[in-house]
Amino acid sequence: MDGLLAAKVLLVDDEEEFIDLMSQRLETRGLKVVTVSSGEAAVTTVADQSFDVAIVDLAMPGIDGIETLKQLKAERPDIEVIMLTGQATVKSGIEAMKYGASDFLEKPVDLNVLMEKIWAAKRERMRSLEKKSAEELKNILKSKSW
Repeated sequence: MDGLLAAKVLLVDDEEEFIDLMSQRLETRGLKVVTVSSGEAAVTTVADQSFDVAIVDLAMPGIDGIETLKQLKAERPDIEVIMLTGQATVKSGIEAMKYGASDFLEKPVDLNVLMEKIWAAKRERMRSLEKKSAEELKNILKSKSW
């Protein structure tokens, strides 16, 4: 997986069978996976732990995938979010991207495609974090009068 450290993934879906199977399949590919079954639980979990990528189901009871996406991005702007849906519409895809989703995939999802999207999202997150720290370092150096 191009030498990246194992990505830490939050899997958010209200379908228990899907979440159990998908987390097992992702873990056998070397990912660290935490699962939750609601948007509310996802927001609470992200407040306590850092993740590279969140995979969020669009249609869930309580707060739906779009609202979950908004709250995750508000809590952790650097988290990459991949939306999954069983009933994709162009409108929901556009809305998800507008609120910061890095990708939008239809169920049943091809695991190889999902793995590619997870690694691309992890690389993007690492790039943005490196850029942010470089800017912070530059600002610190500017503020010193040596």
